[in-house]
Amino acid sequence: MRRGTQGPEQGGTDACGAQAGSAPAEGTVADSTDAVLPDGSGTPGRDGDGGGVLDRDGDGALDGDGNGVLEQDAGGASEGAASVAGAGSAAGWERLRRVLPRVADVLVVVCAAVDIGLNLYDGGPGVLACAVVACAALVARRRFPLAVFLLTLPAALTLEILVPPLTALFTLADRSRDRRLLAVCAVLAAAAMASPWPVTDLASEDRTWTAIYFVYTLGTAAAPVLLGQLTQARRDLSRRLAEIEEAREHERALHAQAVLAEERAQLAREMHDVVSHQVSLIAVRAGAWQVAAKDADSREAARTIRSLSVSTLDELRHMVSLLRASGGRATELTPQPTLADLKALVSSSGIDAELTGALPPDIATPAQRTVYRTVQEALTNVRKHAPGARARVHLWDDGEEFGVTVTNTPPTRPSLPLPGSHQGLIGLRERAELLHATFHAGPTPDGGYRVRLGVPAGGG
Repeated sequence: MRRGTQGPEQGGTDACGAQAGSAPAEGTVADSTDAVLPDGSGTPGRDGDGGGVLDRDGDGALDGDGNGVLEQDAGGASEGAASVAGAGSAAGWERLRRVLPRVADVLVVVCAAVDIGLNLYDGGPGVLACAVVACAALVARRRFPLAVFLLTLPAALTLEILVPPLTALFTLADRSRDRRLLAVCAVLAAAAMASPWPVTDLASEDRTWTAIYFVYTLGTAAAPVLLGQLTQARRDLSRRLAEIEEAREHERALHAQAVLAEERAQLAREMHDVVSHQVSLIAVRAGAWQVAAKDADSREAARTIRSLSVSTLDELRHMVSLLRASGGRATELTPQPTLADLKALVSSSGIDAELTGALPPDIATPAQRTVYRTVQEALTNVRKHAPGARARVHLWDDGEEFGVTVTNTPPTRPSLPLPGSHQGLIGLRERAELLHATFHAGPTPDGGYRVRLGVPAGGG
């Protein structure tokens, strides 16, 4: 049975909350080729005049130009072997990542069983039942952390054990963001571990020692709570860093596209100002030659030159228009987005978003583009500033006005400030003013955010 006066004990920590990262191992693929000359003459790797001399090209191929021909694509073989090795390594890490949590759960249950077996003295059937429930409940600690923690408290009260309650407390701290709940659970765990069993056996002279032991056990219970919160913060920080890196990659891609668009625009100007002028001059001179020529052969040659020059000018004008329109991606040469593209925009936004409602089918093209850009900017802001939030895109038409309202719920995890130009909402207001429309953006009472665009009927 549990004694009334106890000393502080040291508990272990649970390592099963940590996540195993995966990184493909880098290997070195060596490729060596031994060349045997067909006629026994010549030196591999050197140029000679004799038959069967082999040359090593830059691509790793051995070419024979004598009696025999020997070719080997060493670079391709090495690259293929490296890709196969990398794929196998990634698959191995993925399997290991899936197996590690199960192995950790088994180890935790084994450690809890050992802890209970070492401290299960001569308790009755009730104490044994509490111990079995506490040990078996640890299997479901990842799915039901609070319920599993509460199931370990009877065993912690009746036995001098540490592994089941502290493990359940660590898992709860790793999964929950309610710090008040964690503080209450830490106090409950300390009280259960510090209280004697049966509680009626507590004599007046043992209460002081029980209070002192409660302070020690409270410090012990605080350790898994702090460790779980640290693990949770590390996981959130890793996720946010990945989002920041993705945003930076997007910024770099946009910068590269802007540079490419500027270069193409400069090339288009050069082609228009220089090449087009010279080809036009050739066409004019050829036309003059065609008129002034006396023999039929000269007139036919002039006509051919003029015809080719005119065709070249048409092709050149088309090429210049493509260079000015493109910004680095082939998709940017497609028509401007319309309301028909809203469904694809919402589905590919990367957040939990739904599209409801409908708009009149006879909306002008500028108004369609404004509605599309409003939804695009609103969903981008939700993903950037409200991670984990759900968004609702509602299209509406009340007869006098039509428009769109984008509302998102509060974020489910903390957000870090990301770099931005803060010009998105300003640009949307300018678009709305061009259509004599109304634009409102601001927070909602429940902590979310709402963006509303209203266009007068017949606007755009």
